[in-house]
Amino acid sequence: MGAYILKRLLLMIPTLLGIMLMTFVVIQFVPGGPIEKIISDIQGTGQDAAGRISGNTGTEAGGGNQAGAGSEVTGKYRGAAGLDPELIKQLEKQFGFDKPPATRFLLMVRDYATFNFGQSYFRGRPVVDLIIEKMPVSISLGLWLTLITYFVSIPLGIAKAVRDGSSFDIWTSAAIIVGYAIPGFIFAIMLVVVFAGGSYFSWFPLRGLTSDNFSSLSLVGKILDYAWHLVLPLTAMGISSFATMTLLTKNSFLDEIRKQYVTTARAKGLTERQVLYGHVFRNAMLLVISGFPGAFLSAFFAGSLLIETIFSLDGLGYLMFKAAIDRDYAIVFANLYIMTLFGLIVALISDLTYTWIDPRIDFESREV
Repeated sequence: MGAYILKRLLLMIPTLLGIMLMTFVVIQFVPGGPIEKIISDIQGTGQDAAGRISGNTGTEAGGGNQAGAGSEVTGKYRGAAGLDPELIKQLEKQFGFDKPPATRFLLMVRDYATFNFGQSYFRGRPVVDLIIEKMPVSISLGLWLTLITYFVSIPLGIAKAVRDGSSFDIWTSAAIIVGYAIPGFIFAIMLVVVFAGGSYFSWFPLRGLTSDNFSSLSLVGKILDYAWHLVLPLTAMGISSFATMTLLTKNSFLDEIRKQYVTTARAKGLTERQVLYGHVFRNAMLLVISGFPGAFLSAFFAGSLLIETIFSLDGLGYLMFKAAIDRDYAIVFANLYIMTLFGLIVALISDLTYTWIDPRIDFESREV
């Protein structure tokens, strides 16, 4: 297993480089960019906009700010007519666009290898600090949503498989399908209106992960306050996530239950519980576990943007969205890099979990 892990870790390097290169090349052809955005601000608000961004001139060619130059068109910038050419040169130097694309990419690879993502183009802060600041929200939503989904869906799927065709199976299927059909953001708005002081009840807070007096609470009080703030966001995000995992678990168990080895185990006198959890569980759970990386990454990075907006939770999803709108490529590239790296690591952990559930699986004997 050690050799397999080493191979997977080494393969992460070309994978990261390939994704970074593809993204970097695409950015070169994206209309607009940070310089054109600043030019637009200057033309629209006067020279005050130039003063507003002058404080970031220290973030020149270093760090992660080498990550993109989508606005450069044969050395000209739309809307730049009448502006001082020295100002344009200053902006190019500030964002690192005064260097050839190949040089910028190589500098970005060098910096990202040490997790040096440079400065945000428009926020005047290190990108790492911004990501760390937003991380608790995304971790809370992604981790707890994934754990709750698995801890609810797997037992429910097993119960449905054992009671296949019963009234319990029918009404639970109807309930989870209806939940799956409801868009999460619409359900979130409904929860706010009903339970967060919208029109009916004020049982739950409307914004943030903690209360204003969080620091003065006891340990138990802090835990309860934290959980209290997560109830509505997790409910809104999880309403549609149970269906896929529950039905996947049910179908996996049904497929295994109908196999010959189960009949043989029953014929040997094993109890239904021994058959189900001693033989069927190990084989059926392999397919369920294979969906863990995708489920976790979806909840962690992408699935919470609208929920973060509705419940005023300033996490990575909202940070990435704002950075894309503002053409803050330093933040965009850093998030993509971290997302890719995290996805590769979680996929490796998923493979290792395969071997833990079923020791018969040997990845070392296979080609990576």
